Amino acid sequence: LQGAYVASQRSALENVSNALDMQIQVGVDRLLFFRNGMQAALQKPLGFEALNSVQGEFDRKRTLPYWQIGLDNSRTLPIYGVSDSLVEQSGLLRRDEERLHNELTAAMELGYLFRLSYEASMLPRQAYYFSRAGFFLSTRAVEREQDIISTYYRLLTRPWFSGQQQQENRARGVRWFTLLTNPETNSFVAASVPLDYEHYWYGVLVMSFPVSAIKPLLVGEQLQQDGGEYQLYDNHFRLLTSTQPLQNASVEFNQDEVAKLQADMARDTVGGLHLGTRYVSWQKLKHFGGALLRVHSLREGLSGDFGRISIALSLLWVLFTGMLLFSWVVIRRMVNNLYSMQHTLQWQAWFDPLTRLYNRGSFFEQAKLLSEQARVKQRPFSIIQLDIDHFKGVNDQFGHQAGDLVLSHAAGLISSTIREQDVAGRVGGEEFCILLPDSTLEQAAQVAEHVRSRIESKEILIHKRTTLRITVS
Repeated sequence: LQGAYVASQRSALENVSNALDMQIQVGVDRLLFFRNGMQAALQKPLGFEALNSVQGEFDRKRTLPYWQIGLDNSRTLPIYGVSDSLVEQSGLLRRDEERLHNELTAAMELGYLFRLSYEASMLPRQAYYFSRAGFFLSTRAVEREQDIISTYYRLLTRPWFSGQQQQENRARGVRWFTLLTNPETNSFVAASVPLDYEHYWYGVLVMSFPVSAIKPLLVGEQLQQDGGEYQLYDNHFRLLTSTQPLQNASVEFNQDEVAKLQADMARDTVGGLHLGTRYVSWQKLKHFGGALLRVHSLREGLSGDFGRISIALSLLWVLFTGMLLFSWVVIRRMVNNLYSMQHTLQWQAWFDPLTRLYNRGSFFEQAKLLSEQARVKQRPFSIIQLDIDHFKGVNDQFGHQAGDLVLSHAAGLISSTIREQDVAGRVGGEEFCILLPDSTLEQAAQVAEHVRSRIESKEILIHKRTTLRITVS
């Protein structure tokens, strides 16, 4: 029962975590799409007369303390900016005259993309482009022109801008930042990527996720489950939001409890811990580095299904002490069944049921582990990718049962050909990969040729009188 309880807590937490991760992933993908769109616009700027007029209007307004440029506010978003003198006051800002025209037109094109994405039905997000040339775009309009300078200064001082300098983010990838304010409704987490083109840093694209929008998602998922409080923390273990009001949330972890949680989180991405009368299960999110916790109290456990079962078993133990031996046999059989079920589920989670090879997710986990070991030990590490030729034709001509036979046949030949330390997996419909630790490119080529020739030399009986010979690339 304890193992089943822990598994149920983790399963409930995983469902909520996956739902939140999916929402955030959409925002991150959109952020990278914005960056790719601006880089394409910088490479090949449009020559429309309307876009070209942006440069002329900028030249007329650039000395003003604050200004905005808008072409068609029903289709695109206005560009807000500050004066040349304000730009010159900051070492991070720079108006490069040779690059400025293309950046302004690219920003106007980005305004169209911002406008199209603003009505998305997923998790609410606020998007910005903050330029080092003294202007910015925002999906949230600046209500008064007098607020342009204060808004620009606020964006300039945010860590998602200064943290994207070359020395701060050499990989030029997505970085996450958290802004906690009081009250909770103004807090948010933000994903930020730098805009670079031809080794020049133009500015920063930002997508923010308000905590006030994340909380309803957690509350909605909680209502579908049996109790438990969900809490979202950032990578510094600061509470962002809870399904309970923050003043009523079960956040009073003492220093020892916080230390235990942080130590466990440093070792693994998912786990659970008993803290007094509470069971805390946690799972790290895939994106901004935070963690989602589920706090389940003893009272909730007793009032739930597991609590009622526990009470009933306690009463039965008192009433039927004389049947202890029989009960021991029954319980042992139940435990064995649970272990068998657990092993079966674990096998299904790691292996492809048709080919009995590693599935895509577990294969890449193995690849990550083995490649890191090879890097640390400075040993060779090779990969083979195989594709069954004309597999669609097999399905179309002989049916999907024949296609399944082809896949299982090829997988069996691969497994029987490779070494014991090699790892094979099915990563697509008819795609297979093999990891070869301690193998050079020449050795891997020999293994690949051996696998290819073995598969090509074998015939498959797909019907009573029909055989088929396949090849792989």
